Order: sequence, then structure tokens, then C-alpha cells
Amino acid sequence: MNANVSSVTMYATDPDRAQSIDLITSLRQRFDGRYLIDPFGADPQLQDVLAPVVLAAVRTRVEHGERLIRNGPALLVSNRGLGVVEPTALTVAVRCEIGRRLRIVGVPDIPVLGDMMRKLGGVIAYPGDVGALLRAGHMAAVPLGSSWSRWATGRPPLPLLVPALGYPVIPVAVMPGGPFGLPLRPWRVVVGEPLPILSKKGSGDPLAAAELAEAARTAIDTLISGDSNL
Repeated sequence: MNANVSSVTMYATDPDRAQSIDLITSLRQRFDGRYLIDPFGADPQLQDVLAPVVLAAVRTRVEHGERLIRNGPALLVSNRGLGVVEPTALTVAVRCEIGRRLRIVGVPDIPVLGDMMRKLGGVIAYPGDVGALLRAGHMAAVPLGSSWSRWATGRPPLPLLVPALGYPVIPVAVMPGGPFGLPLRPWRVVVGEPLPILSKKGSGDPLAAAELAEAARTAIDTLISGDSNL
């Protein structure tokens, strides 16, 4: 080896794990090009740089965080209101609880905005991308359809659950901590029990996916209502 050639340390060789970062070091690494963009367009270093701001803006309180999977693939299914706060709160909760970078499925496939959201961990709502994420060992989240009420569940995205067959699927309820749906206190993130695995990986069984979708929606409804035996 040429003695004048030195190895270059790249930032975030594990795009699944959140890291603490020094801002000055981060700026130097970005100027030198020593950071990675993963195959899904995510920029782990940028996520870690912005994390303190997001954590300060969106506070969460996690219940039953021990049900989150610390290693390997998993799909979280959660409720969502009309905005994007619930997916952000879920991302914060996963980062704080188990130190993983959560991929939120459903970013728009449009220039600029879509590209920026992918850098922050978003993924376009393509079934093939969901399957690729799980095969690569990532944790992803698929929100239910938007609902006017933060205490109601929308329609399950059935096509996005087909590639999740055979993988752990965990229902999660995300609710504002303040009265009347106002986020005056930390958001409550209640993690449910993993759902039964109904089919083999890659089976593509639409009936099993429909059963999985209904089980996820029902579980989230139960978590929101507070009637589950937790």
C-alpha cells in the first residue's frame, strides 16, 4: 500500500442506528464528502444533526416501549390525523426508546420536497420499497389513512402491507397529550403487542394481507380507546 494513502472514515456506516454528533465535526465531514446517502435516499448524518431540534419541538412519552424490536426488520402501523405530526412523534419515540432511525413510508414522489423528505428518512409509498426496507433489516412505519380526528383510525394501506407478510408488524397509537387534541404536553406513543405472523415472507397473499390490515386497525382502535389489557 502506498504510505501516502490514508483511509477515509465515512459517517454513519450503519444507517439504522442513531448517533450523537458534534456539529463542527459534522460540518467538516460534509465539506470533505465523508458521509453516506443510503440506497433509499436517506442522509443519516443530516438526520442526526437535526435530531436535537426535532426532539425539542416534538416531545413524546412512550408506553410499552419494550415491545419495539431493537434489531432487525419490523413494520410499525400507526394512526394519523390530517397533518404530519404523528409520524414525526413516532420517529422521535423510536429514536429515544431504542436508538433506531425509523423510515416513514408515504412521502410524495415529487422533486425537491420528496427528495428532502427522503433525506430525512421518508420513503415513497411503493410496495417494492417497503419490501426492500424489510429485507435490508430496517424498521419502517406505515401510517393508516388520514383522519379528521386524532382518536380515529383511517383506512389501512393494504398494498403496503402485502410485502410485510412474514415480518413482525406492530400496531402503535400516537395521541396528543393535551386536552381537545392539542399537543400541549408530550405526545403519547402507545406500543401494542406484535401481531401474529399470518403468512410466509414473500407470499404476496392478498387475503392474508387484508386480515393483517384489519388486525392492525382493530389493535390501534383498542389502544386509542384504552380498553386493551395492557
